[in-house]
Amino acid sequence: MKYKWYILKRQLEDVFIAPFVLLGRLIAHLNPLAKEYETFFFFPFYHTGGAERVHASVAQATGNSNCIIFFTRKSYDKNFYKDFEGSGCDIRDISAFTGSKLLYPLNLIYRGIISGYINNQQLKPVVFNGQCNFGYKISPWINSAIPQIELIHSFNTFSWVRLPFLPFICRTVMISKLRIEDHLRQYKKIDVPLPFYNKIQYIVNGIRLPEIQKEKKHDGKLQVLYVGRGTEEKRVHIPARMAEKARQQQLPVDFVFMGDLKNAIPQNLLKHCKLIGHQTDSQEIDEVYWQSHIVIITSYTEGFPLAIEEGMARGCAVMATAVGDIPVHVKNIENGLLFTSVDNEETIVNEGVEFLSLLCNNKKPLQEIAIRNRNYAVKHFGIEAFNRSYQQLFQQLRNKQH
Repeated sequence: MKYKWYILKRQLEDVFIAPFVLLGRLIAHLNPLAKEYETFFFFPFYHTGGAERVHASVAQATGNSNCIIFFTRKSYDKNFYKDFEGSGCDIRDISAFTGSKLLYPLNLIYRGIISGYINNQQLKPVVFNGQCNFGYKISPWINSAIPQIELIHSFNTFSWVRLPFLPFICRTVMISKLRIEDHLRQYKKIDVPLPFYNKIQYIVNGIRLPEIQKEKKHDGKLQVLYVGRGTEEKRVHIPARMAEKARQQQLPVDFVFMGDLKNAIPQNLLKHCKLIGHQTDSQEIDEVYWQSHIVIITSYTEGFPLAIEEGMARGCAVMATAVGDIPVHVKNIENGLLFTSVDNEETIVNEGVEFLSLLCNNKKPLQEIAIRNRNYAVKHFGIEAFNRSYQQLFQQLRNKQH
């Protein structure tokens, strides 16, 4: 489908939605916000996830008590809620009204309420959308003079959801150079107008670097660490299969899984895996990374995982599929191992176990990689550069309003 048809479809939907939006506008007028806000953030969740950590970091970098965050879908836990609170922003969870298919008319009315709040601000605010479907749906109803920013983590379903709303977006932030190329190819394929190409800006995710560097211990067993969710694209069963094969070959290797992953690993493979669950204490998480020698990513799609940044900053080698921006930062031998296949799980398992076997017999490469990866992380992944990039972006868009 060509781009003009995406626009036409949205315009037809807007005709149907308009009465609900007008009702919401009336409600917003009769029940205004208690104070003025300079930034409106829209995020789907505050539960555990790499995207949620990035969203919290953006809010911490650019937010304050004069900003407000709206969460629009039901979260499964509150593990990252405190990180959003750390931004100083006011927080509203409206998922009961915007996240239920059974109450879909309320979603439509809330598009009017929230866009009404934004339009009624005396000073034009900035609107930031962190891959939030509701954030896209309200974008046509926000005054055109109000700048809207979107953050895209990867090339996925949102890459298509967002298309009808591109005319309302002032700036698109992407975390992966390769994913930028994916989106530009998509634009070309469906005839997206050229001006939208120049709205994309690259900002790599940032992390807080460890204040103290510790030496890796290489006595006894090697430790391979998986960190993250157990969703389909992560393919957590692959490192679990690797753990089984390593044990069959009697390699001195432990596979540690951090996150809520019990249901993501086949029952027959659990005995080969050490599950430590979701960790919330930053010092405990830090210690898990320091005790590990390798971080592993076996996803079939990624932007650029925070687990790699955090692992490299703590001297871990990387074993990963060559997806997203991983090949930009991870090179064979220099930083660890890139699997030669993304799709062939058997190849990934065999190459991973072979790599581990070599390291068990000669740990010197791991020591060299540890130094190299720590230095690389300091140069490329510090939170300070991340914060400056977002602060400058927000300020630039505010200045254009004056």
